[in-house]
Amino acid sequence: MKQVGRESVCVEGAVVFLFCILIGIIVIAITNQPLFMPFFALTGAYFLLAVKVANQWEKAAVLRLGRFKGLKGPGLFLIIPIIDRLSTYVDQRVRTSDVSAESALTKDTVPVGVDAIVFWLVWDAEKAILEVENFQQAIHMSAQTALRESIGRHELAQMITERETLGRELQKILDAKTNPWGITVQSVEIRDVHIPQALEDAMSRQAQAERERQARIILGTAETEISEKFAQAALVYENNPTALHLRAMNMLYEALKEKGSMVIVPSSAVETMGLGGMLSVTAMNRGGHQ
Repeated sequence: MKQVGRESVCVEGAVVFLFCILIGIIVIAITNQPLFMPFFALTGAYFLLAVKVANQWEKAAVLRLGRFKGLKGPGLFLIIPIIDRLSTYVDQRVRTSDVSAESALTKDTVPVGVDAIVFWLVWDAEKAILEVENFQQAIHMSAQTALRESIGRHELAQMITERETLGRELQKILDAKTNPWGITVQSVEIRDVHIPQALEDAMSRQAQAERERQARIILGTAETEISEKFAQAALVYENNPTALHLRAMNMLYEALKEKGSMVIVPSSAVETMGLGGMLSVTAMNRGGHQ
């Protein structure tokens, strides 16, 4: 396997190599025996190629003559130069992959574009290294295929309103596929759903028409309730003329409270309801305030 993102010689190995050369120079200076120099040079070269370091979140597989020997890391470890070979350093932290599906058809044959984010991690570095050539690319391609399949099983309304459900469905599909590789998919989040502009305009007009219909229904319901209340009030006033007179007097009083208002009342109504006295009192009160 190809080693990615890591030099064949690490800084620690170079430091040990220089240290061995320095010791060799000191020994030669003391003993005056230059024959010791090749020994220290070979020792330093060994450590230069043998010393490796993996970060806290990394592991690497050691292949000895092509056969899997074991996992190394995190920290400092040694390999046998020429005989041993390191695989890719596997990052075991939570990682993300952007996935998109363009012009995929929903169950009701609407072309949509969907963007999603897949959160995953490697829980078994040995399986991830030995079972899959490029597990990151495999996850990306699997997620893209699963996303298109899931879009085809849902209608557009579900895609827009039930993103969490779609994400959980994708997570289960991907996790079942990647677990044999030593990888688990923790979650899938649907980031955005793109629909054609013409369809978006049509949906906007439909929503506006629906809101107008609801407004008309509410207005009609209110009118019906008001008419029912008026009918009930009419029955009360029919059997109780005094209540009707009191209501009329109250309405007239409310109308006359406004400064500068004019109310025209038929003389028959004034005589019937006995409003003459009240009108005179109201007029006198107005005259006193002016």
